[in-house]
Amino acid sequence: MMKYPAPLLKVRVSDFAAEPWLVAMCAGYENGEWREEQLIEHAMEWLPEFSLKYSEWSSLGASNAVKLIRKAAKALYNTEKFKNRGEFGELFLHMILRHVFGTIPAICKMHYKDSRNDTVKGFDCVHVVAKESELELWIGEVKFYKEITSAIRDVVKELHEHTERDYLRDEFVAITNKIDEKWPHSERLKMLLDENTSLDDIFDSVSIPVLLTYDSDAINSHTKVTDDFKAAFEKEVIENWQKFKGKDLPDSINISLILLPLKSKADIQKKLHEELQVWN
Repeated sequence: MMKYPAPLLKVRVSDFAAEPWLVAMCAGYENGEWREEQLIEHAMEWLPEFSLKYSEWSSLGASNAVKLIRKAAKALYNTEKFKNRGEFGELFLHMILRHVFGTIPAICKMHYKDSRNDTVKGFDCVHVVAKESELELWIGEVKFYKEITSAIRDVVKELHEHTERDYLRDEFVAITNKIDEKWPHSERLKMLLDENTSLDDIFDSVSIPVLLTYDSDAINSHTKVTDDFKAAFEKEVIENWQKFKGKDLPDSINISLILLPLKSKADIQKKLHEELQVWN
């Protein structure tokens, strides 16, 4: 069984009484540098669970580790056309949901790429929170961007498109068809998403976590986690939460906003690409 990676990102700001919820993650600094390399290494630790089916990553061990990690890397990133791709953001959302909210991945979207260079359509993650009496479905949206205003604009548009009745019904069918039969919660999720279940009942058990990245002024103007940095970081993320909250958001489903400010989205994307190329 794959070992659960220790946390690296820190929850620097959170408000679970707000609507929508706000969670802002922080990689921090080390020796005067923002911890970009450490964040990339941490993301790579999550790669097998993110990129492989449950029946594959749950069997990861010493005897098959190299083979499965190589397969995971190829599943995530099998192309040179990387400049505008969002899979890295989906990987970040996966690891944040696992650590902060205790979710469990329901399906592996990377496994279902239709062809080389394809992005996977639909929601950017499909996780669940398994409770004794119910199963919560967490279907995420990601904008792995360098500019927050564009990220907010584009994700709000998708939120409206992806919460329309016909879209949701089609997506629920697609999710159901991709559930690994060996996954422990497969039957419960199929029952929740059955076409005979009212969307009203499903909505009561659905959350949409929205992850937005952006190049952060607060991060770029500091070199250490000080009180000044914490104040600047909090001010920046709350202002961005207010921009998001001020938009016309769908009110039928619970939405939470996760902000991951970066030093440079372009640098992270380039270095993640280079890291994955080693395994390709």
